Amino acid sequence: MARRRQLYEGKAKILFEGPEPGTIVQYFKDDATAGNGAKSGVITGKGVLNNRISEHLMLRLQEIGIPTHFIRRINMREQLVKEVEIIPLEVVVRNIAAGSIAKRFNIEEGTRLPRAIVEFYYKNDALGDPLVSEDHIIAFGWACPHDLEEMTGHAMRVNDFLCGLFAGIGIQLVDFKLEFGRQWDGDDSHIVLADEISPDNCRLWDTHTSEKLDKDRFRRDMGSVKEAYQEVARRLGILPEEGNGSDLKGPEAVQ
Repeated sequence: MARRRQLYEGKAKILFEGPEPGTIVQYFKDDATAGNGAKSGVITGKGVLNNRISEHLMLRLQEIGIPTHFIRRINMREQLVKEVEIIPLEVVVRNIAAGSIAKRFNIEEGTRLPRAIVEFYYKNDALGDPLVSEDHIIAFGWACPHDLEEMTGHAMRVNDFLCGLFAGIGIQLVDFKLEFGRQWDGDDSHIVLADEISPDNCRLWDTHTSEKLDKDRFRRDMGSVKEAYQEVARRLGILPEEGNGSDLKGPEAVQ
């Protein structure tokens, strides 16, 4: 596909005008950031891996009725998605204490929570993506009560499904971040899952060893970041046993 007009560039992806009205081309970069951009680097092949992992998980979620913006993969770094109005919230689902919740409540990392916890964060790097309540969200007009009900319901279904999927390949789903958008049809809209699902926005630990297979390896200078992402892809069945990010199964080469 020929390059089209760039619409937006974020920390991990670039969005281009799609080939048809109502579509966007989502390009996965190799850039890695942490701490709202305070730390940055490049992990060669990460974008290829995240594109394929996210494609696989979005398709599986569509199979159980979760509405998503995903249409199809274009090549090894790009996918075609529906144009949506992104809701400025990060929806975080936590199953095991790790990261900020462990620090916030002085809980030992790795402690299984009594139940899955859903948190909302306002998407604003300048403010550090602050934790917000449902009252904040409704008062400031970021989403209405019905939107929140839909997002929470979808997030919990995604959690139930992905916990089982990852458990079947020897991985614990510790926590993850989702983004949602409104897809408009005239004056009507409905909530769809957007952005991506990958080791960039999921904490994934090996079930037996608790080895981290996600972006925490970059955040904490643990090394072997690409290898961890490759391991996730391998267990999902989308990377050959001896493969790497450049030879994922697919019809087209990296562009």
